Amino acid sequence: MPGQPVHFEIPAQDTSRAQDFYKNMFGWDFQDMEGPTEYHMTRLSENSGGAVFPGDPGAIRVYFDVDDIKAAASRVNELGGKADDPQPVPTMGWFATGTDTEGNVIGLWQNDPNAA
Repeated sequence: MPGQPVHFEIPAQDTSRAQDFYKNMFGWDFQDMEGPTEYHMTRLSENSGGAVFPGDPGAIRVYFDVDDIKAAASRVNELGGKADDPQPVPTMGWFATGTDTEGNVIGLWQNDPNAA
């Protein structure tokens, strides 16, 4: 459903410590994802999840579901925010990151099992 929060990212200086915190706080289990950067995902429901990754703490990025990633990224820019070009997550979908008009970090997500 467009606009529904579907994913969030938690930046951490110590990803092991952060995973332990959220596991002990909420019972979350993390799975290491293959790729060019360290990324640890947790599934919260059929339609939502989160991740811990190396980064500077300070803001958790929320990803919102969209029907068309390119159109949604363009719309962010038209409305005065800033969106990066969409990027694929092979066999899962597409994402774009950016900021809203107030400088808050946001993300967009489009499910697409055919993403290359």
